[in-house]
Amino acid sequence: MAERIPIGSDHAGVELKARLIEELEALGYQPVDMGTGDSKSVDYPDFAHRVAAEVERGEAWRGILLCGTGLGMSYAANRHPGVRAALSWTPEIAKLARRHNDANVLVLPARFVSEQEGVEILRTWLDTPFDGGRHVRRVEKIESGTRYAEP
Repeated sequence: MAERIPIGSDHAGVELKARLIEELEALGYQPVDMGTGDSKSVDYPDFAHRVAAEVERGEAWRGILLCGTGLGMSYAANRHPGVRAALSWTPEIAKLARRHNDANVLVLPARFVSEQEGVEILRTWLDTPFDGGRHVRRVEKIESGTRYAEP
């Protein structure tokens, strides 16, 4: 059974989202379009919360979000327990987000990456495993909400 991946965007990301959906399908994934469907102005948190809630509830292992800068989507998505949304503007950032932070939501800045770059970032994020090891402790601290303590 194909992995189900919810994907959402605001109006700024709708065109790149359509291309990423095509790519996900070609790679054998089951993308689920969580909106928006056109370039009419909408509020990005509505779509960030839809995708992040699916990851939070375990209905999807990972998700994808797009908006103009990626910042708003990442702020909203990271409010959900268990969600580690990573704003990635290069394949290298996406790779490190997966390897070191076990990022389970990819956020793309649609106004700052080309279609080709977006596809490359997506493929890198999909193909990169979590390194585990010393990074497990750090992810656990993210999840626990442990307050900062002097080293």
